[in-house]
Amino acid sequence: MQGSFRHFNWLMFVSMLALVATGTVAIWSAGNARAETVFHGMWKANLATAFVGLAVYFALAFTDYRRLLEWAATPAYIVAVIMLVAVLLFGSKVYGGRRWLWFFQPSEVSKLCIICMLARLFGDEGRRSFKWFALAILLVAVPIGLILLEPDLGTALTLAPAVLLMLFVARIWRKGLLTILAIGATVAFAVLGAVYEAEKPGVTEARREQILKWVPLKSHQLSRVKVFLFPEDDITGAGYTLRQAKISIGSGGFSGKGIGKGESNHLKYLPQSISMNDFIFCVYAEETGFVGSLVLLLMFGALIVPGAWTAVVATDGSGKLIALGVSTLVFAHVWTNIAMSIGLVPITGLPLPFISSGRTFLMTVMAGLGLIQSVSIHGRETKNEPVRMA
Repeated sequence: MQGSFRHFNWLMFVSMLALVATGTVAIWSAGNARAETVFHGMWKANLATAFVGLAVYFALAFTDYRRLLEWAATPAYIVAVIMLVAVLLFGSKVYGGRRWLWFFQPSEVSKLCIICMLARLFGDEGRRSFKWFALAILLVAVPIGLILLEPDLGTALTLAPAVLLMLFVARIWRKGLLTILAIGATVAFAVLGAVYEAEKPGVTEARREQILKWVPLKSHQLSRVKVFLFPEDDITGAGYTLRQAKISIGSGGFSGKGIGKGESNHLKYLPQSISMNDFIFCVYAEETGFVGSLVLLLMFGALIVPGAWTAVVATDGSGKLIALGVSTLVFAHVWTNIAMSIGLVPITGLPLPFISSGRTFLMTVMAGLGLIQSVSIHGRETKNEPVRMA
């Protein structure tokens, strides 16, 4: 055990604990503003989940990740796919989507299972042919397709950069990966351009319908893109949430209004249904201001950068890919959540790691960080030829 602690990443661990504490306080503040008393104790549920997550974290950290991948990666992936099918058949319908299987959210766990499966298969440098590329795409497409059917576009989009970066670093047919990236970027810009053309002032209803029939978005997704492109057009309707989010963040000023004293939250200008999860950064920023927001970003940096560095110094391919995949996934969640809160990207339902209320997501992130810690501890014990970083 003493040898294990020699390579224990203390900065990443302390940053994780600090974020858990920060998130508990933020959930307490957001929950107390809600009229329903059931939400007043959500911070306790978050803290209890964190303690369980900490046990999972240490269990994974001090178990050699190579054994975990060998014995558990494939079964975990299969179970994840089965759960994603089950949630479509038997899941609870909330806000128009089926994402919950009782108290459990399979799409969150599936992200970590996909990363582990890819790390197990493509840590070997010999697997770089088109055949392996096709297998990788299939392994990713099946769960992502099921997640999109829920529908949960945000979860699928945050997984995409982690998967693409893992396969690119593993050098799995890079021309194919670049082609997929180019096609994805082209489709995204085409959709934005089409919505802009359809919704700009002066366009007739017939012309609008003609353009939008080619846009592959559901009505609520289309509304979010329109708000992103024209944020001031409907500030009392579809654009209300984004406007209030910006007001909440801006009103925090330099040092904030104080914990539990955010007016946008307590006066219910910021919709309560989202104040504890997707838009909790707005609550936090109003109460702690620029200083608190900067500290939060530094804590995330102290978590993500050591995770990425673990990928650099790991001496086997699977370890590199695990650390890279989990770090990228966490970064994608942080960037997207904060960016949507200030209007840099369209609004999508994504939690902020450790800060948003969400037990499945918190457990998944802590388990992922436990795997990175395992790579930090055990990933230097092999002398195998490493997978060269891109």
